[in-house]
Amino acid sequence: MHRYDLISCHDCGVLYCKRPLRPREKARCVRCRSVLYRGSSADLNKVVALTLGAAFVFLIAQFFPIVELDINGLTSSATLLGSIRVLWSEQMQVVATMVFLFTMLFPAIELGSLLYVALGLRMKIRVPGFNRVLRAVQTAREWGMTEVLMIGILITVVKMTSLATVVPQPGLFAFGALTVMLAIVVSFDPKTLWNVGDDLVRESLPGIRYKPLAPGARVLPCHACGLVAPPVGKGHHLECARCGTPLHTRKPNSISRTWALLIAAAILYIPANLLPVMVTQSLFGAQDDTIMSGVALFWNSGSKGLAIIIFIASVVVPVLKLGTLALLAWTAQRRSRWRPRQRTVLYRMVEFIGRWSMLDIFVVTLTVALVRFKSLAVITAGPGALAFGAVVVLTMLASMQFDPRLIWDPVDDKARSDAEKNKLAIGEQHV
Repeated sequence: MHRYDLISCHDCGVLYCKRPLRPREKARCVRCRSVLYRGSSADLNKVVALTLGAAFVFLIAQFFPIVELDINGLTSSATLLGSIRVLWSEQMQVVATMVFLFTMLFPAIELGSLLYVALGLRMKIRVPGFNRVLRAVQTAREWGMTEVLMIGILITVVKMTSLATVVPQPGLFAFGALTVMLAIVVSFDPKTLWNVGDDLVRESLPGIRYKPLAPGARVLPCHACGLVAPPVGKGHHLECARCGTPLHTRKPNSISRTWALLIAAAILYIPANLLPVMVTQSLFGAQDDTIMSGVALFWNSGSKGLAIIIFIASVVVPVLKLGTLALLAWTAQRRSRWRPRQRTVLYRMVEFIGRWSMLDIFVVTLTVALVRFKSLAVITAGPGALAFGAVVVLTMLASMQFDPRLIWDPVDDKARSDAEKNKLAIGEQHV
């Protein structure tokens, strides 16, 4: 058995021997049913073409107007960058920074880094900074929220139709195309590029051979590049033998960090719902809008579908994340063996839905930039937007800090204990 033949389940830690899969096939963990890996071909031409096309559309989406409003001859349009500038000028620098990171910087890092590595591999070159750049792709992918922004744009467009004539602009169509293209790009696993890079090293240095694992050798999985191998280093300072990522048997202080982030998010969730997320100043006076008043506005105006979407993304999802993560942290802390597979499914659900709570923040960002009719109405962001954005980020960090393998550790310990008792019992019978 060679170390490159193994794969570790991210959620429960079981080791498996990899086998080739056809495209669109996927291998699942027998114990927790998590997806281990998917069948994909390392077609570098396809990766380069898709990434290059997505990068081109990305530039159009960022710098062209998204929509234009027309109220009796008064017009107002907004780009994403212009919307961020408006937030910044209104002393909402933290919210502006979050929107910039999630919708501009992280998607740009993902596309640029992936294109850089794929172009190099296509030319049979392992580019400088190969490992760091691929790790940047994975980190940026966790935080990029282009698909959430697209839904936020559509909700804003529907909302604005009751106030003015909405004229679609090139940025709107570019964001639609970018969402589809990024969905295809995300389906490509960056870990495949690490394997391609290893093949290039072996071709350039024929003396390199992957040694088989010694029986009983201690191996640790690297969740960055996917390698399962004996770690490099001593004591607590262990690194992946391939990409240099720090390795740990379990995430350090996972439960305590999860609790700290959860408590902070729960505290901020109260002002996030009580304080206004938007303040409207018009000829009729000032009006504060909280998250729930926005849901009520859509419901009463006949857009019940949008009201339900906003209610789920901004109210139901944060509450479910807080409750679910609290349950996972509490049961893991007590080393409970209660329904481990179901708790693992809950963890995967929290990971998947975590980013969608940013929907309300993106709607606020675009609305604030579009409604700038000083003689009629001006909308500004309220303090509730800052608190709510912080809740989303803290809950996402909490889910990243929680180690799902802690769910299965008591199950494994019980299995080992039972096995030892059975051995002793068999030994006593022979005596």
